[in-house]
Amino acid sequence: MTTTRLRDVRLVPLLFGPLIGAMAVLETWLDDFFGADATIIWISGVMLGLGVLIAAWHPLAGAVVAAACLPLPLVVFGVPSIGGAALIGLIAVVAWAGWREPPRRSAVALCVAGLSFAGTSLAGGQTPWELFFVAAILLPGWFMGVLARRSGERAVELAALAAALDAEREANAQTAVAQERTRIAREVHDAVAHSVSVMTLQLGGLRRLLADRPVEQEVVAGLERLGRQTVEEMRGLVGLLRERVDGERPAPAPSLARVGELIADVRAAGLEVTVDAPAEMPKLPPILDLTAYRVLQEALTNVLRHAGKVPAAVVIDCTEHALTLDVRNGKPAGRPAVPAVRRGGHGLVGMRERLAMVRGSLQAGPEPDGGFAVRARFPIPRT
Repeated sequence: MTTTRLRDVRLVPLLFGPLIGAMAVLETWLDDFFGADATIIWISGVMLGLGVLIAAWHPLAGAVVAAACLPLPLVVFGVPSIGGAALIGLIAVVAWAGWREPPRRSAVALCVAGLSFAGTSLAGGQTPWELFFVAAILLPGWFMGVLARRSGERAVELAALAAALDAEREANAQTAVAQERTRIAREVHDAVAHSVSVMTLQLGGLRRLLADRPVEQEVVAGLERLGRQTVEEMRGLVGLLRERVDGERPAPAPSLARVGELIADVRAAGLEVTVDAPAEMPKLPPILDLTAYRVLQEALTNVLRHAGKVPAAVVIDCTEHALTLDVRNGKPAGRPAVPAVRRGGHGLVGMRERLAMVRGSLQAGPEPDGGFAVRARFPIPRT
C-alpha cells in the first residue's frame, strides 16, 4: 500500500503546495524589499499553495484558486506586489492543469492565471510590459504540460497497437495450429489409414490361404484383427482432429478474469502456487488487462524455468487507482537462491517493456529468506 501511494502522481502537487507556502514565508522574511507588507505577501503565497493542493484532485479548480490569490493583497490591503514564490506556484499549477486536463479545459486555467497576474500588475501601477512577461512565463509552463499529456496519450495508443498486434499474432498462431491439424488429419486419412487398410485386407487373403495351417492362420488372424482395430482408431483420431478444426471457437482473449486457468496450468506443470486475489476481478481496460495477464504468466513461467518446482505465492490487489501483482517464489531446496527472473534476462526486460506501455512499474529482487519477488504495478487511468 505504501508503494502504491508513493507512485500516485497526485503526490507531486501534494508535496509542492506546502513547499510553495514555505517558500513564500522564507522569501518575505529574508527579503527586505517587502517591508511592512511582508505578512500580507506570505499569507497570499500560503493560500496559493493551498490552491496547488486542491489541484491534486481538481486541476482546473486549483488553478482558479491559485490565480485568485494574486490580486488578494491589492484588493483587500492595497499592496500591489506579489512574491516570487507565488509566481513559481502559479507557473507550476498551470503546467499541472495542462498535463492533467484536456487542452481546452487547461487553456481556461492558463487564461484565468494570465488575466489575474496581468490585471494585478497593471492595477498595481506596473507597465504594460507585464502583459508580455505573463505570456513569457505562463505559456511555456502550460505548453510543457500539454506536451506531457500528449506524450502519455501516444504511449497509450502505442500500447493499444501493441495489444492489437499481440492479439493478431495469437489469432495467426491459432489459425496455423488449425491448418496443421487439418493437414495431419488429411495425411492420416489419405496415407496411413489407407495403407493400413490395404495391409489388413492382404492379411485377410493370406489367412484364407493358410486354411491347412491352423497355427500360422491364428497368428495372421491376430494381425488382421489388430489391423482393423488400428484403422478404427485412426478414423477416430481423424474425426477428432477435424471436429476440433471445424467446430472450435476462438480462444478467449487473455484476461485476469481467467487467472484460475493460468494457475491451473502451472500447477499441472508441478508448481505449487497459492493465490490471494479478489473473488471477482473488476472490469479493467483491455490493454491493461492483457498486459497484466502476460506479466503474471511470464513471472510464473520463469519461476518454473529458473527456480524449479518451489512453492510460489501470487497476490493480486486492485484499487480504484491501481492494480498490483506480487509473485514470490521460495528458495530452491539444496541450492542457492535462484531468481524467478534473472537479472538482465529477457523475461525481466520483456516485463519492463510491457509495463512501460501502460505507464506501470516493476520491482524484482531477492527476498531475505532466499527466495525472489516480482512486484508489478499498473495505474488505472481515470475515466
